[in-house]
Amino acid sequence: MTLTVSRGLGIGRGVAVGPVAIMRPAPVPPAGEAPAEMPEAAAREATAAFVAVADDLRRRCATSSGALADVLGATALMAEDAALLDDVERRILVGAPTCSAVDEAVEAVGAVFSSAGGYLAERVTDLRSVKDRVLARLLGCPEPGLTLSEPSVVVAVDLSPADTAALDLDSVLAIVTEVGGPTGHTAIIAGQLGLPCVVQVPGVTTLPVGTTVVVDAGAGTVTADPGAELVAWVARRRAAAEALAGDRAPGATRDGHRIALVANVGTPEDALRASAAGAEGVGLFRTEVLFLDRRTAPTAREQESVYRKVFDAFAGRKVVVRTLDAGADKPLAFAQQATEENPALGVRGYRLVRTLPELMATQLGAVARAAEGSGAEVAVMAPMVATVVEANDFTARARAAGLRTVGVMVEVPAAALQAERLLEAVDFVSLGTNDLAQYTMATDRLRGELGDLLDPWQPAVLQLVAATASAARAAGKPVGVCGESAADPVMGLVLVGLGVTSLSMAPAALAAVRFALRSHSLAQCRAIAAATTAAPDAASSRQAALALVADDVRHTLGL
Repeated sequence: MTLTVSRGLGIGRGVAVGPVAIMRPAPVPPAGEAPAEMPEAAAREATAAFVAVADDLRRRCATSSGALADVLGATALMAEDAALLDDVERRILVGAPTCSAVDEAVEAVGAVFSSAGGYLAERVTDLRSVKDRVLARLLGCPEPGLTLSEPSVVVAVDLSPADTAALDLDSVLAIVTEVGGPTGHTAIIAGQLGLPCVVQVPGVTTLPVGTTVVVDAGAGTVTADPGAELVAWVARRRAAAEALAGDRAPGATRDGHRIALVANVGTPEDALRASAAGAEGVGLFRTEVLFLDRRTAPTAREQESVYRKVFDAFAGRKVVVRTLDAGADKPLAFAQQATEENPALGVRGYRLVRTLPELMATQLGAVARAAEGSGAEVAVMAPMVATVVEANDFTARARAAGLRTVGVMVEVPAAALQAERLLEAVDFVSLGTNDLAQYTMATDRLRGELGDLLDPWQPAVLQLVAATASAARAAGKPVGVCGESAADPVMGLVLVGLGVTSLSMAPAALAAVRFALRSHSLAQCRAIAAATTAAPDAASSRQAALALVADDVRHTLGL
């Protein structure tokens, strides 16, 4: 049988097989729609539809948790944005047909989001989800969605938070979309739920409903009409993954070299799931979830309450809090910055302290108070630090707030090249390999067509990791990795071989990484790392590593 294999960007390393279920398409404005006979009444009707969609999103938010609840709440705010509603009303009053006015106003905002790139570009899908639901109400037709009659692979152009909230997630085997990116809503939810996911698969929605497909997130492939041999391989992979999931042993190489296996979390619910999955701590607590898409800044008391819940979930273990990573492509509605032509190179991360120092002061104080009596070993780190001056400044601010363990993230080449001096200012460093790859390779991490340049196996990126780890080893201080590369069991071996002391990842990846480490000695990890950094390109780098991975690991994990 000839198999049809489509390639995209895999999220996580899971694999699944099942029938395709296609998301119901969105409504479109009717052709030849006439202007409203009573424009004022039509404007009121359109506004009411937006408000009804916002109310529905909030109801779904109240029955959801974790990242899904956060994004639903943020999307509800989009649905009642005053500027958007005013634009819709203006268009209707000057003679635009009602549905066309809604479509054009939303697309105008979407164009601004897309041009901004980064976080805002990823929110265009959520914004269009609002439009689709408003149009459905105005046209009296069903909202976009999907009812699953059996466990299925959900296929869509993209998934909005409302789409996801309406799904019976217990019946979702995997998610495949034509668009989307590694930081988009679909990727976030798939990672939270441990679902195999492949995005940026052109034409996948043309598959007939019911077609059996194999979704391999690790390989980034979708295979239609697989043969019995491939289906059996999937069954073996899933059985092996389930067997490994029960292991809660501390992370270590075969010869006992300890590596902390910790989790990336964004909410208290995430923390509880990570703790249940056997995470030894939190290597990245993304606090920006509290700040983004809010009309006002969270109060110190609000922050303290959320932080304490995460700390309590990891009593007796380490929790690394990343301070607010926002600005530019992740704008704060309550603190607008000047428009920037290149947001990725703008005022983001720790650079916000230049214009909004009170946000940092409030956050550090809330973290310090939440840490008191929590039982967790709390540390803080600042994102997007590029200079020794910034590292010293952050350390002084954190210590003044009463926090003892202070670090910075290494996400730009300047920080990696200055790692030795940075480590004189801080207690630890943590590598954000997603951004490190973006800035090293001068490639927007949201541009799927340039995915080969953003590959974490790029030798230049690995050499910067090696330089940072070497500096940390010389200083006798910890160095972690909290980017997506930490979730790859083969890359995990490389990182340990380079000198990394902790790996932070989505909880679903912990078992495979733990197994891979336990199957290799530290000397073997170092040999694997040496082979990768000597390779000429990303593909050769990964192949060089795979050639040295133990046979049982390749067989068990399907590498």
